[in-house]
Amino acid sequence: MRIREIHLTPVAFRDPPLLNAMGVHEPWALRTVVEVVTDEGLYGLGETYGDLSHLDRLRAAAPELIGLRPHALHEIHARVAASVGGDVVTDQHGLTGAGSNQKTVDAVFAAFEVACLDIQGKAAGVRVADLLGGPVREAVPYSAYLFYKWGAHPGGEPDRFGAALDPEGVVAQARLLIEEYGFGSIKLKGGVLPPDQEADAVVALRDAFPGLPLRIDPNAAWTPATSVRIGKALEGVLEYLEDPAPEIAGMAEVAARVPMPLATNMCVVTHDHLPPAIAQGAIGVLLIDHHYWGGLVRSSQVAALCDTFGLALSMHSNSHLGISLAAMTHLAAATPGLRHACDTHTPWQDGQDVVAPGALRFTEGAVPLPEGPGLGIELDRDALAAMHERYLACGLTRRDDTAYMKRFEPDFVPKRAHW
Repeated sequence: MRIREIHLTPVAFRDPPLLNAMGVHEPWALRTVVEVVTDEGLYGLGETYGDLSHLDRLRAAAPELIGLRPHALHEIHARVAASVGGDVVTDQHGLTGAGSNQKTVDAVFAAFEVACLDIQGKAAGVRVADLLGGPVREAVPYSAYLFYKWGAHPGGEPDRFGAALDPEGVVAQARLLIEEYGFGSIKLKGGVLPPDQEADAVVALRDAFPGLPLRIDPNAAWTPATSVRIGKALEGVLEYLEDPAPEIAGMAEVAARVPMPLATNMCVVTHDHLPPAIAQGAIGVLLIDHHYWGGLVRSSQVAALCDTFGLALSMHSNSHLGISLAAMTHLAAATPGLRHACDTHTPWQDGQDVVAPGALRFTEGAVPLPEGPGLGIELDRDALAAMHERYLACGLTRRDDTAYMKRFEPDFVPKRAHW
């Protein structure tokens, strides 16, 4: 069985005005759907970032994979690396963590790898989770992912989620997501308001939802000193504190002085970051993300390394559709050391998807593993075509939260060690 053709379809879907340390989400989120087709008629699905620079790299890599076996993941990775080249590339896709050439190579490879695993599972009649060693859980818990947000994009109609700019708004948002999805833990995206105000919101969440694990992610908007002060103030309230300060050294300084573990998806994003982070005691929880750790197999290997060194695991989320949710669910299901609920942006899609309905659902805050072989999902081609038309019409080619924010607040500056 050989790869016969690869289809790359950029898509756009509506995104609410979610605030973060870099600015605010634009009205449209961009993704790329990857479809790998074999000479035996099987097809596999992957999903990745939609920025034009990333799309161009996918387009450059795809022809180099034609004729390869979908099981030849090492060769596929080597050909992707050769197509990207050796120059230092730091595509960020709206993320605020460290960037490197290796991260870019792995990000290009990951979507092809997921699609090939989908094919492998279909060919063998097993689920992707079985290819990763077998599931240790049949349903994967996810967390309510809260954001400070405007009630609407400027000039647009209010969305159904409403505004969340104070503790009362944050609690109301949490209540909505928990009622609809049954989430059993809560994460707040911080780095937007002064740290004490965000700490007040966390306390309000604790009071409104006693017993639910809580976490906050300021995206390195705080200095180490502020991180220590807020961390101590939230003793006994937080499950973990995610990326309060920049860089491994800054995180290590905070970790030594706060009572809860620190988590990251910013200062440790490639294999090279693990040795210094472990040596300095910078983190207690790693948020893996197969989109930039090089796919599901490589993420499983990273998870095993974390278990060796006593690091707990959770899972990072960027704006995504159902193909990524399915891949995340298979990976999390087959990762024994993943004991914290995963992040997901699914509620913010508000029903928009390219996956045919039925295979993915939330039950008491968890997504059961799809039952079919491979990823267990099917492509909704009508929805894909409609989202591709939106991509062509929306005028966006890259995510830029800062530029969008500056249209409404010209003096805005991204927050990095700002407070």
